[in-house]
Amino acid sequence: MPIIHEVATMTAKGQITVPKPIRQALGADTGTKVTFELHENGQVVVSRADAEHEDPSIRAFLDLIEKEIEAGRGVEKIPDDVAQRMLEHAELDIDLDEPIEGDVDL
Repeated sequence: MPIIHEVATMTAKGQITVPKPIRQALGADTGTKVTFELHENGQVVVSRADAEHEDPSIRAFLDLIEKEIEAGRGVEKIPDDVAQRMLEHAELDIDLDEPIEGDVDL
């Protein structure tokens, strides 16, 4: 038996408002990221996204740098083209809360 049982209605855009008792239980406020896990039995688990749910490509990049440093090679210079692309992306004004339009392949 669940601790809290709430019902939410999905909009035409596929959006729902997380019910207040659930937000309170998660400690979720404006801007808090949440994860959705779909299990084989059809159950969906919603939880607060913490640092452990980070972008896997960033994690792989950081792991690569860590291995280079541990191997004594260090990271002396990032290639100019890579540095330029990093700077270009750092300057982008991206609203992560903006709804995604169109089809998305997951």
